[in-house]
Amino acid sequence: MRQQKRLSLPKNVYPVDPWRIVEKQYYRSLTPRMETIFSIGNGYLGMRGVSDEGKPAFENGTFINGFYEKWPIVYGEEAYGFARTGQTIVNVTDTKTIRLYVDDECFDLDIANLLCFERMLDMRTGTLQRELLWETALGKQVLVRSTRIVSYDYKHLAAIAYEVTVLNADASVVISSEMRNEPYKQVNESDPRKANGLRGQVLVPQIHRDRFAHLSQGYRRRIVLSHTTRNSKINLACGVEHKIEVGSPYECKTECEGNFARFVVTVNAQAGVAIKLTKYISYHTSNSDILENLCSRVESTLDKAVSLGWSGILSSQKQYLDDFWRGSDIQIEANFDSLEAYYQTAELQQVIRFNLFQILQASARAEETGIPAKGLSGQAYEGHYFWDTEIYLLPFFIYTAPHSAKNLLKFRYRMLDAARKRAQELNLKGALFPWRTINGEEASAYYPAGTAQYHINADIIYALKKYVEVTGDEDFLYREGAEMLVETARMWVSLGSFQGEDRFEIHNVTGPDEYTAVVNNNVYTNMMARLNLQYAVRIIELLSENYPDYLAFLRDKTKLSMSEVKEWKRAADRMYIPFEEEMGIHSQDDSFLSKKFWDFDNTPADKYPLLLHFHPLEIYRHQVIKQADLVLAMFLLGSEFSLQSKKHNFDYYDPLTTGDSSLSAAVQGIMAFELGYLEKAWQYFDSGVFIDLHDVAGNTKDGCHMAGMGGSWMLMVYGIAGMRDEDGILSFDPKLPHDIQSLRFALKIGDGILRVDIKKNSTTYLLEQGSELVLYHQKQGVNLTADIPLMVVNSNVRA
Repeated sequence: MRQQKRLSLPKNVYPVDPWRIVEKQYYRSLTPRMETIFSIGNGYLGMRGVSDEGKPAFENGTFINGFYEKWPIVYGEEAYGFARTGQTIVNVTDTKTIRLYVDDECFDLDIANLLCFERMLDMRTGTLQRELLWETALGKQVLVRSTRIVSYDYKHLAAIAYEVTVLNADASVVISSEMRNEPYKQVNESDPRKANGLRGQVLVPQIHRDRFAHLSQGYRRRIVLSHTTRNSKINLACGVEHKIEVGSPYECKTECEGNFARFVVTVNAQAGVAIKLTKYISYHTSNSDILENLCSRVESTLDKAVSLGWSGILSSQKQYLDDFWRGSDIQIEANFDSLEAYYQTAELQQVIRFNLFQILQASARAEETGIPAKGLSGQAYEGHYFWDTEIYLLPFFIYTAPHSAKNLLKFRYRMLDAARKRAQELNLKGALFPWRTINGEEASAYYPAGTAQYHINADIIYALKKYVEVTGDEDFLYREGAEMLVETARMWVSLGSFQGEDRFEIHNVTGPDEYTAVVNNNVYTNMMARLNLQYAVRIIELLSENYPDYLAFLRDKTKLSMSEVKEWKRAADRMYIPFEEEMGIHSQDDSFLSKKFWDFDNTPADKYPLLLHFHPLEIYRHQVIKQADLVLAMFLLGSEFSLQSKKHNFDYYDPLTTGDSSLSAAVQGIMAFELGYLEKAWQYFDSGVFIDLHDVAGNTKDGCHMAGMGGSWMLMVYGIAGMRDEDGILSFDPKLPHDIQSLRFALKIGDGILRVDIKKNSTTYLLEQGSELVLYHQKQGVNLTADIPLMVVNSNVRA
């Protein structure tokens, strides 16, 4: 793998802290990157970490999961079955901006004389905080404090506390709290990973109104704006409520139009007397409810916010995060052999928590949607859902938040009718899930790296299978999962064909490696399809034997015949898996090994990622890999490969892998740990875990790499701890590095919680809340009973 450069943050400006990301000095050049790092969200609503005053801004983004605009995909040459409609997540009405003027001088971070500055993302309280001291041109010192929050308990609620104090003089202070909907500007992006679909006025103004009240504790002003997307016809209502606390004389006024509103407070500020503005914010969306109802729901949320008060919202946020960290935290303790080792471990603790926190921010209230590839921290990849969720994020959710895993699988189930329709368009039976989508329809305009990735079906089923094995949720399996199994199995049998009696092959597909497209018998695809078929057969047989009522319902709904099930079994039993006997490796597909090698030695660093600098046909005719493909199959389906086969395959394919995808490092690292390539494992670990905090790929400015962050949990649990969990059998093979004293984490398994504490010479397992659990530690059976810790000795293998 090409080693990517970590763009580490300056330690004097961004000190290492186990629970916070702290910025000690304002750097204009880091603004794009830090907007992503300091983003906050709850899985429904996300806000990029733009300054409170709205500028400077690289992308002043506010996003709602699943709220999108559609647009026609224009092709130079049309063909049947191409995706017709693009979907792009919408940058909705901005409610974050609060502008500040002191003696008519506008506060602007770019030109302000800052006497001190600190910004902090607190991962225990779920808040973004900032404190600065600004000296105006007249020498007046202005202390500005702010805290921004997007609530987890209250899905549609966000809030900002903004406080201004002129320390050394009286002054005229104006605070303008704004709401603004701006048109999309024309952009010319050559990077296909970014959002390109939207132009002009996407949100059409509808209802707008403001209300005023004078209460005993001060003035309140409420403003509500509503819009409808021009093409997708989805409704949006958003509103703000203001609470003012001022010890000096002041006046208030509002402006309210279709695309812009503001609440302005003018204060004759007295020296040392704080001006406090609390801004409660609410968003509601619907593709069915009328706008008047949405506006009423916004006002109800604002009423709730006022009732809770700022302290109530903060308190509920803290409680939510206490619960989250209790079940999801990964705790690392350092050896004190050297200051450098201690610092590196402290930095690792910080980044692991940052990655887990960002996963939470992308998922906590994503109850009826998927998880966009960038979460809600940026608009890249159009806000689409990919296979990233099932392969790289579901493991974390299954073991720490199974309710979230179930919601994500239910979201795929709700796509089933659209997937059936898509299969028909491609002359296939059953259902074909979209490669990339928001609303369930295929939105990939480039079919070789989109529609041809049929493995999406098996990826979803793989996640379903793991979810059921770990949680024991058979009710979901029989009520929804079985129907998905029937339709995906049908697709595989209609896509592939028998070559004679003994071989079932699948042609013209693209595996995970998007640098090798439209090939025959991609190993990953064939093996995952086989798993899909085998699981479908097993569940239908189980229903037939034990739950005939469920089976009768399923057969009636899907028109399933038992002869189909026999055909699935026959296809699975005869699935062709390419293998090159002389080389002792699997060929990634039928033709991969016949291609010439890519000239890595003469490809300069600025020509990566290759997809931005070389025509696809040039890439396709070479042995060059964008991301783990066959190696991913070895991780997901490890028991189907011998240790020798894994080593031979890894040795061959690892040098061909560019790392141009953030999906690669975690899988390559896990397999390197398993095979004992520990130096290489740590190189991959470094690239995977620090993907965004150290901007490994150079594009953190466009949003967090959610799959990479899920991969960082996998690197800790599947990599260092050596966990494997095939067919419900749990095993561990720890490889703790020298500079880490202990590694602790928890896993939810069925109705119990397994706590794992790995130290230098031993590992302790403790089962909480469950009755009993059998697992394997370095091939040794371990029988656990509830609340009785069991310590086992580690072998001498260390990373």
